[in-house]
Amino acid sequence: MTDTSLFDLTGKVAVITGSTKGIGKAIAYRMAQHGAKVVISSRKADLCDEVAGEINAAFGKNGKVAVPIACNISYKEQLENLVAKSREAFGKIDVLVCNAAVNPYAGPMANCPDDAFDKIMSVNVRSNVWLCNLVVPEMKARKDGSIIIVSSIGGLRGSNILGAYCISKAADFQLVRNLAVEYGADNIRANAIAPGLIQTDFARYLWENPDILKVSTANAPLKRIGQPDEIAGMAVFLASKGGGFATGQQFVLDGGATIT
Repeated sequence: MTDTSLFDLTGKVAVITGSTKGIGKAIAYRMAQHGAKVVISSRKADLCDEVAGEINAAFGKNGKVAVPIACNISYKEQLENLVAKSREAFGKIDVLVCNAAVNPYAGPMANCPDDAFDKIMSVNVRSNVWLCNLVVPEMKARKDGSIIIVSSIGGLRGSNILGAYCISKAADFQLVRNLAVEYGADNIRANAIAPGLIQTDFARYLWENPDILKVSTANAPLKRIGQPDEIAGMAVFLASKGGGFATGQQFVLDGGATIT
């Protein structure tokens, strides 16, 4: 076979939340490398500008391939603006990556403040529902679309320090199942990526602590934590023809941590 288009994203437009660092930035970079136009979004406009500039410098020789649109996903009106500005810039949205998330509390569930629990559930679950509902109608009209939610292996098992966060990530698994069932007939695919411990700023308090790092990697077959780029590859797969028969699934990328 000589066809090399299985993972080609040429002509696709991807909106990626939380894409100025870590996993989100890696996803945006790799999708652009595979031919997609990408919307860089996070709360800080200056970081959005910086990352979009980097991607345009790398892949925008024949025109702009990345645009920055600042957005705090906690606010529905800002999500509406993100979608509107994305369409204004590139005309459509083919791929939605819900990557932005928060975790303002670590510790026993009994001590989790109500406002912290509410924030975790609101940002990590409700905002994803809002954004998916904003993007789905045009995907449905085109009979084509891929929704990717970056969840966590925390949604697959209990935790004595990340309980509220894990509940939100388990809910994201159910969200993609619901989306897959509701919109499969419209050729819209919805999947979740469940990373293990990845070397990002978001998880810094875990991997910088040598005791936690040792526990996290000791029983994992690969004996190490992951890198953002190793999550980006799965996102490219799920956005492309290569992932065309995958929907409603949770793809675990954890170095084998959950099998031992």
